[in-house]
Amino acid sequence: MKTRNIKPKKNFLKKLLVKINRMAGYEIIDQSNYFVETLDKKADKNLSSLGNNSITIPLGKLEIKRKVKSLDIIIRSCASVKMLSQSKERIFAKEKFEYSIRTLNSIVNSINYCKDIFTNINLKITIIDHNSGNEVKKKYENILKNSSINFEIVDLNFENYKKYINNINQENKEVTENQKSNMSNIHQSLDFAKNFDDLIYFVEDDYIHRKTCIEEMIFAYEKFSTVLDQELFLCPTDYPYLYSTPKNTNLLIGNKYHWRIINETLCTFLTSKQMILKYYNLLTSMCKYEHLPFEKPLHDIFEKEFCLSPVPSLALHCTNVNSAYGLSPNVNIEKLWKENKYE
Repeated sequence: MKTRNIKPKKNFLKKLLVKINRMAGYEIIDQSNYFVETLDKKADKNLSSLGNNSITIPLGKLEIKRKVKSLDIIIRSCASVKMLSQSKERIFAKEKFEYSIRTLNSIVNSINYCKDIFTNINLKITIIDHNSGNEVKKKYENILKNSSINFEIVDLNFENYKKYINNINQENKEVTENQKSNMSNIHQSLDFAKNFDDLIYFVEDDYIHRKTCIEEMIFAYEKFSTVLDQELFLCPTDYPYLYSTPKNTNLLIGNKYHWRIINETLCTFLTSKQMILKYYNLLTSMCKYEHLPFEKPLHDIFEKEFCLSPVPSLALHCTNVNSAYGLSPNVNIEKLWKENKYE
């Protein structure tokens, strides 16, 4: 049987009341059906308006002062390397290219989920690839061409960037070629970011995203940077190591998710061009010397700047099931994996 959603017609007085409240900056919620009359939306939908306001029930409306102008997504791809620093299998025990392709497909699916907001801001995906092979890069290209997203696929300039790398790391061991590739890719990503306009999302090629991920990160960045009156960092993953000890934390309300203040991440994060320029030397120090932990320069930045991650997770880091830096808790991992398969 077909069902029809029929909205009740508003009478004259109700229409007038809605108009008056909208002019006064108030929203009217019909408690009988949880419908926001002034926005013509159900109250469980995204009520915020990009660049204008953030609305959270029952906390109300926040006028946005820090508007997002653009989002550049940089994917660091190396589908030929199974695991960077471990010999263990990833979850589902697939070849690396399966994770790389799903990473890109999940990002495209997340963008398509909120494509209406990209009529107001510029969006581009850049893939910096090292030795993934023509077949994998062709699949990247097909996914992006079918999405109508502005994109660029470039090869890592490995020979140029590896000359900056100290051959001996902090453990007094020789830096592997795979690690040099990773460090070079981060370095090239940061150099690209210096020429972008606003927000940059740096992501490794083994993170599978929820469809709500990109929308939540953009709206959350506008909200938090307005509330805190400063630029910041967002990590889309709720890592299990964050729960290894009962540390104190602070929770903030984003658009549709809770976000917690953290002081450690891996090298997948979103921030602004302002932050890249401010901390360029410290960030690129990760690309020249292998610290212990590798991300220590990032952690040093988080002692001075805010970094937040969502609860529950917006992106799944597909490492070994026992890794403290891998599978986020309370996520339907198998469902997320299957949803983002690319035929």
